[in-house]
Amino acid sequence: MTTHVPVLPIWSCGGCDAPWPCRTRQRELRAEFDNAPISLALYLGAQLARASEDLTWVPAGALHRRFLGWLR
Repeated sequence: MTTHVPVLPIWSCGGCDAPWPCRTRQRELRAEFDNAPISLALYLGAQLARASEDLTWVPAGALHRRFLGWLR
């Protein structure tokens, strides 16, 4: 079980206080969704949609890069 979960509604990491998903959680998610990159993208897209409701002051492009940009 990871401690790197999002702290809502500010979407910081509960394990290291970095913006979620932090680097550690990104590595964990890549391992968890190994061989299922579409499922990972769908999961993160859903988290992006949830975060956009809470983080209304953050530009959409910044949220997209934060949640999905690292998947490339």
